[in-house]
Amino acid sequence: MYNSRKKPMEEIPEEMTAVWSCSNENCNCWMRDNFALDTQPDCPQCQSAMVKGEKKLAVVANTSFNHNKSV
Repeated sequence: MYNSRKKPMEEIPEEMTAVWSCSNENCNCWMRDNFALDTQPDCPQCQSAMVKGEKKLAVVANTSFNHNKSV
């Protein structure tokens, strides 16, 4: 039997998160700092330098046991 009642959406917790954003104004690439592989990453799309900033994002944990940033 099909249940047509919509269940209320669970609110997703958000917090200010450190991110890296591409410095190229024509590129909109960004990544979370805790998922970056380098201490000063380059843009994976256009290879420009990235700058550190913050965004309000949903909370996501990086559970990778081997999360050591290289220099």
